[in-house]
Amino acid sequence: MSDALEQSLRDGEHRYWLTTSDGVGIDAVLLRGAEARTTAVVLANGFTGTHRNPHTRTIAETMYAIGDVMTFDFRGHHGSEGRSTVGNSEIHDMEAVLVRLRELGYERVVTVGFSMGAAVAIRHAAIFGGVDAVVAVSGPSRWFYRGTRSMRLLHVGIGKRAGRFFLRTFRKVRVIDRKWSPRPAEPREIAGEISPTPLLVVHGDADTYFPTSHATAIHAAARDPKDLWIIPGMGHAERAVEARLAERMRDWITERLRRISEG
Repeated sequence: MSDALEQSLRDGEHRYWLTTSDGVGIDAVLLRGAEARTTAVVLANGFTGTHRNPHTRTIAETMYAIGDVMTFDFRGHHGSEGRSTVGNSEIHDMEAVLVRLRELGYERVVTVGFSMGAAVAIRHAAIFGGVDAVVAVSGPSRWFYRGTRSMRLLHVGIGKRAGRFFLRTFRKVRVIDRKWSPRPAEPREIAGEISPTPLLVVHGDADTYFPTSHATAIHAAARDPKDLWIIPGMGHAERAVEARLAERMRDWITERLRRISEG
């Protein structure tokens, strides 16, 4: 990234305090240039992630070639209010972002989610709609998965009092202390409802949280237009997205938006 672009992004940061439909305050940042643009990209972090994360920031800089970029902290995370529901009520956080972007005049909006954020992006597009393309990176296809050591540790973190204390104290994440009721639809159960919005599913074959079977299950459940990329050697979520992959995702989004514009 050039020094001029880096300075432009720094100068173009706009902080927003959003309120969800269920009354939760969300901390969000919009990277916006001096000239008005009509396209925006939304980045949705994985569990414990934040818009302050340097990996998220690097991806945002790549996506800035498409349009302005809004990043935010999910409920219960860092500067946002409430408690994390680990992918359930977070669809309201995403919708609050979309509402604000529409109010700001953006005509085309793309959502890019990582891990928990990928599940939220899929469920949001299927339930609320209103997006022009969805990219789901390293997302789970089903809930309560414990097939890897990483996920077994995560379930201890969110399911045990000591684990929630650790998350609250050291990761600045506050998690609900009760089970979902009712259980929300799983990404694989609802992915078919995204169509005709284009969906890109991205997953690494070295992911230590979710094996590639999660990506193939989501892709199989979705309807066209859809694409599936299994990335050799890639790990998990935003931390594993290297520059070349971010550019490839950017180019996929650009092409899908071009097709939409051409009808």
